Amino acid sequence: MTLSPVRVPVADVRRLTATLYGYAFLDDFVLLYPVYALLFSDTGLSLWQISSLFALWSVTGVLLEIPSGVWADAVSRRLLLWLGPLLTAAGFALWVLVPSYWSFALGFVLWGARGALGSGALEALVYDELDRLGAADRYAGAMGRARAAGLVAVMAATGLAGPVFGWGGYPAVGAASVLACLLTAAVATRFPEHRGKAAESDHWLTTLRAGLAEARHDRSVRGALLLVPAVAAVWGALDEYTPLLVRETGVADGTVPYLLLLIWAGATAGSLLAGPAERLGRAGLAGVLAAAALALATGALAGTPAGIGLVALAFGGFQLAEVLADVRLQRRIDATGRATLTSVAGLGTELTTVLVYGVYGVIGTRAGHGTTFAVLAVPYLATALLLAARRPLRSRTDVP
Repeated sequence: MTLSPVRVPVADVRRLTATLYGYAFLDDFVLLYPVYALLFSDTGLSLWQISSLFALWSVTGVLLEIPSGVWADAVSRRLLLWLGPLLTAAGFALWVLVPSYWSFALGFVLWGARGALGSGALEALVYDELDRLGAADRYAGAMGRARAAGLVAVMAATGLAGPVFGWGGYPAVGAASVLACLLTAAVATRFPEHRGKAAESDHWLTTLRAGLAEARHDRSVRGALLLVPAVAAVWGALDEYTPLLVRETGVADGTVPYLLLLIWAGATAGSLLAGPAERLGRAGLAGVLAAAALALATGALAGTPAGIGLVALAFGGFQLAEVLADVRLQRRIDATGRATLTSVAGLGTELTTVLVYGVYGVIGTRAGHGTTFAVLAVPYLATALLLAARRPLRSRTDVP
């Protein structure tokens, strides 16, 4: 007997992915990104006040990460995806209309809440909808292109921020940022969401317990949960210090943005390679991490503009590995607790990122940025060795 191949509804898949790419682009097309630190300084905030705002932002995300994931599983993922950008829009409006420390603080709380609402909900919705359409194997490519769209949006917003700021100052870049948030929310309402009544009516505590029980009883799920922060946290924190690393090469300040653009281009390329690289398997992922770690250490220690090219290559590898780690996690967890467990991984990433900031501060006060970057490549080599040496664990989906 010959089985007919499953027919994938191409139009539905295209609608979902087009919505995803539009959402990802608009979500990062925020002209305030490159100038909001200047807004804080021009308002008269001291360095410790600005640092306290960043800390408040991180703490908000940490506190709300898991509750928002549980809410997404128990109620509606699409709801969280359009509600979050509205919170950010309100925060940005506060910043430019009534600039003060407390307005900035409230804005960061809203922004942190928005990040938590989207974390887990987006991945869970996209994976489950693709799975429903018989196209779960397209998840890696779709998310890779979505990450690339976000990076392109950051580069575009950075390029436009200067002219817009020159024309209308902070009110102009603020208004453009609020508009981008409102458009993001509008696009989010276009996401399809087909979920069973049981999933929609689950009490949030029941959903949380079910998700944690899955991680407790399935070793492959636990391993995938740990892999996400191991891959995502360090390079995500290092990204904040890349301007300092570039400046340390001795280039003029006017050249720094162009070398940063090279690094972002590397990360974008890594995102776009996620689809073809999906079948690399555990050993292949270990190889990507090891190669990226060596490129990061070598490029950072070179202390030259050419070395920044190796850093860009490394960031491309880390971005690719981050998408592949997310794919491994999504394929191992059950649909009903998908956003919950993805948020658990997000919490691990947030906490590890804070730890990396602390480590960077300790090492960076005694050594240069190049040395600090090289030292922080070591965790990736350790992760690569663990992946290569670990005996394969099979989950219910029997994925590599």
